Amino acid sequence: MTPNEIRDVILDILEDIAPDEDLTDLKDDIAFRDQLELDSMDFLDIVMELRKRYRVQIPEEDYPELASMQSTCKYLEPLMKDVAV
Repeated sequence: MTPNEIRDVILDILEDIAPDEDLTDLKDDIAFRDQLELDSMDFLDIVMELRKRYRVQIPEEDYPELASMQSTCKYLEPLMKDVAV
């Protein structure tokens, strides 16, 4: 997957987890928690959806890497490079 495809995947997951949030103005370099009403359970839902949909395993110590869209895409790119869209 390309970074843009990964970004689309994350947006899709965020839409499922927080359907009332407006994601159109989401800034890539600002933490999700500073832009969206996400709690720790929502964040875990993102991790679980990545595991369920794409079999991507994210160790708990790496969770801070998923703070913003930019850091999430950068972290996931090598893990999802061989995943088909």
